Amino acid sequence: MKNQKNQKGYGMMKVTAALAAMAIVSGTSIGMYKLTTELKTEVPAWNLSEESADAGDSAQKSTAQTAAQATGMSWIEMAAPAGSLTVPEIVEKAMPSAVGISSTFTYTEQAAGYAGFGMRGNAQQVTQEVSATGSGIVMSSDGYIITNAHVIYDTESEYNMGKATSVKVVMGANHDEEYDAEIVGYDIQTDLAVLKIDADGLTPAEFGNSDELKVGELVVAIGNPLGFELYGTTTCGIVSAKNREVQLEDRTMTLIQTDAAINAGNSGGMLLNSYGQVVGINSMKMGSSYGEASVEGLGFAIPISDAAEIIRSLINDGYVTGRPLLGITGTTVSAEQSEFYHIPQGVYVYSVPENNTADLQQGDVITAIDGVEISTMEELNEQKNLHTAGETVTLQITREGESMDVQITLQESRPEA
Repeated sequence: MKNQKNQKGYGMMKVTAALAAMAIVSGTSIGMYKLTTELKTEVPAWNLSEESADAGDSAQKSTAQTAAQATGMSWIEMAAPAGSLTVPEIVEKAMPSAVGISSTFTYTEQAAGYAGFGMRGNAQQVTQEVSATGSGIVMSSDGYIITNAHVIYDTESEYNMGKATSVKVVMGANHDEEYDAEIVGYDIQTDLAVLKIDADGLTPAEFGNSDELKVGELVVAIGNPLGFELYGTTTCGIVSAKNREVQLEDRTMTLIQTDAAINAGNSGGMLLNSYGQVVGINSMKMGSSYGEASVEGLGFAIPISDAAEIIRSLINDGYVTGRPLLGITGTTVSAEQSEFYHIPQGVYVYSVPENNTADLQQGDVITAIDGVEISTMEELNEQKNLHTAGETVTLQITREGESMDVQITLQESRPEA
């Protein structure tokens, strides 16, 4: 997403959230497309002609450029499976399903008042609006749109503005069609959201099976980097890796890595395979520097095959049902903090839920869950997410130097209304 006042981004060291969107499909009451496997559409097997294969074998001794010259194929042709579309054909097929998202956020800040003669008076609250742009995917002909949660919900900017007060969907060859959008549901953990506009006859995207992707395969990204001035920008590259685990704040996401250019504003946009099918939702990119090393070409997308259940739940219930919640707020105790404060490494509890039946207290340090030792908030969430709402887990805690066990019943995580 592109914030027109303050660039929104995610932490994760130098990783910045720059896109995202999620597109999914499957048979529901709203008539979404089904995944390729459900449509029984077979993705053609990856193969080359005998001549190309022979040429490729002989070129293994040289560079990729030499291999391309030896086969007479461009890198795009070498990266595309047999029977695939050309890049212009991919774009022509998918572009009508690519849209822009414009979100308006409201926040309140303190502004100093003046009492006259240059004297400072009482502080006043001033309400400000911030607009941000992202990308989205048409999921159904009757107006369901997929995008990233961070496009319509802010948790990472300095203002922590929460859910957008208004959202619009922009489309059309000249991005001159604009629709008010309803937020059907969103899920911050998976960075997915579904919108609904009052429209009919839209062109829904065709959704593929991200499990069928191969490392090195051609992919094409479509989105709106840096805003609608560059609406519908198309970039291409290859699948750099599958099932790449990326740490983002206190959660781990398993994503497709690609070197197709992805920038702020691409959030929620398409990642397409060689058949013009959506296989990923562009979600984030590695920042311009990582430590002392400059980086580029490190983009990440949410696999469509992982998104289907989330999207279905957002449409049917408005949120992901059954997701467990401890209800606490806490932070990781680092090795340095452990030594300085003489407390164990683990998760320091800042606050506890109102219906605290486990007798947890502020200042407790959680060191294990159900006998599995944890030392970070990420590890605690990983173990918690192995359960469902309503189950009871045992937490091992340290309180004022004493170790003890407490039991807590997991709540169901729900977004704000």
